[in-house]
Amino acid sequence: MDRNLDHPLRTTLVNELHTRPSPRVRAPCHAVYLAFKEPREAAARDRSLDVAHLAALTHRHGAPRPDEEAGHYAARLGRYDVTWESHTEFVSYTAIAEGLPSRHFDPSAAAIFAADWQTNAPGRRVTAMMVRVEQMPEDQSGVESELAGWFSVDSLATFWVLDKSALVASDFRIDPDGWMRFAVFVRPDLGSGRTGRIIQRLCEIETYRAMSMLGLERARMLSERLNALEPELAAMAGEMENGPAETTLHRLLSVAAKLESLATQTAFRFGATRAYEAIAMDRVRALREERFKDRQLLGEFLTRRYDPAMRTVKSTEARLNQMLERTSRAGELLRTRIEVERSGQNQQLLERMDHRAELQLRLQHTVEGLSVVAISYYAVGLLGYLLAPLAASAGIDKTVLMALATPVVVGLAWLGLRRLKAAIHHS
Repeated sequence: MDRNLDHPLRTTLVNELHTRPSPRVRAPCHAVYLAFKEPREAAARDRSLDVAHLAALTHRHGAPRPDEEAGHYAARLGRYDVTWESHTEFVSYTAIAEGLPSRHFDPSAAAIFAADWQTNAPGRRVTAMMVRVEQMPEDQSGVESELAGWFSVDSLATFWVLDKSALVASDFRIDPDGWMRFAVFVRPDLGSGRTGRIIQRLCEIETYRAMSMLGLERARMLSERLNALEPELAAMAGEMENGPAETTLHRLLSVAAKLESLATQTAFRFGATRAYEAIAMDRVRALREERFKDRQLLGEFLTRRYDPAMRTVKSTEARLNQMLERTSRAGELLRTRIEVERSGQNQQLLERMDHRAELQLRLQHTVEGLSVVAISYYAVGLLGYLLAPLAASAGIDKTVLMALATPVVVGLAWLGLRRLKAAIHHS
């Protein structure tokens, strides 16, 4: 087949479906799981440091070095099958070995991940768990007594999964050695693939639960900031009707800038929290849990302990969005009020300008009349000097001659000024 027909990413996208296969293992076995995350800006971290940390682990056990661009790695390290995966914000390590430690949840079982190696990790642990997988005994009455010795009874969740093919138990607490414990009892006929998927689902549920709850602390910090800004926003809303609009608008813009900054700082974390919560609950549903005697289900445990945290995150995000909308509406109202006030001021200014123009027109008419009189006066005077000899020879008195000439001169001066004014306006 001609490969030129394929989209350039077709092979890459198909291979992505097979990069994270579920482990295959039979009981009895045990698993150790770690997830590391950078405390800040984990999505933009230097991923080469993660690969270098993985390479340090493989070097200790003589395994092949990982590819520098790898997002997934699997190898046999000693008696453990180790899988490494790189995610958006964290990296995870899963080590599975057949058989069980001599002691239940023995910390020495995690020796594959040495303490000094963990200390040198680019990030910090968000999940550290041990999974102990045993075959289900014929007499199930002894299971409860074993669980009571391993876990805290007050928060213990025990439930069947996958059509009662396995029994899972955990108290979701961190033991003195820093590990969260999970116990799994499987039916003797349970296949290796399904056993591996149960381990993988439990690790994913705990990891995505922990990652989603990172948003809770951010929500609490945000809530404190909103508690400080909300009274200020309410006070400004009360001042909108009678207070100085421009001063109130400047204060409102300052609060809006702070809210936008908070929204920018929390947008990624709150979005990630929603995504992680959805994945965690999807993994819980995939287990198809059923009740074991009167013990609480995993879903019930999450409903009482986990759901309130997620509701807090969602309500805080909704509160932030509501305050942003309120500041936006208040800003629009204040801007409208300022525009109305400025329109009134402009109207008053135009009225004053019209009044001044009218006064100027009246003054102009007055000046125009005075100009006609002045021009006529000087013209008649000059005309009197010019015609005085002619008047004497004709026997006409000079005074009579000037009296007769005055109306003519005034008329000509007025007509000349009118024509000059018309020419100026025309040009």
